[in-house]
Amino acid sequence: MSDVQQRVERYLAIWNETDAAARRAAIDELWTENPVYVDPLGAAEGRDAIDAFVGAAQQQFPGLVFRAAGTVDAHHNVARFTWELGPEDGEALVVGFDVVAFDDDGRFDRVTGFLDKVPA
Repeated sequence: MSDVQQRVERYLAIWNETDAAARRAAIDELWTENPVYVDPLGAAEGRDAIDAFVGAAQQQFPGLVFRAAGTVDAHHNVARFTWELGPEDGEALVVGFDVVAFDDDGRFDRVTGFLDKVPA
């Protein structure tokens, strides 16, 4: 799990990738065949659904970017990390954390997200 920080950075880059083909290629590379993503706003099962979920988030929050907030805490095939969503050079509007389960090859298999700070 020595490269887990880098994997998380690549995961967050998917949320910022606006080129649909590049985003899908990254999802296909980083996620397992039948992944699951869940957070308080919805759930997505499979790569197609995750791709659509990310695209919808980009439409909902145009001009905002996801970024890591701190370091990744990991053991075995599980990691947790805090992230922020906000303007490129501005204060975070949303803060949350994700818990990730990786497969034995280090690909994302399940992500469970939580929201700590949301706008009123």
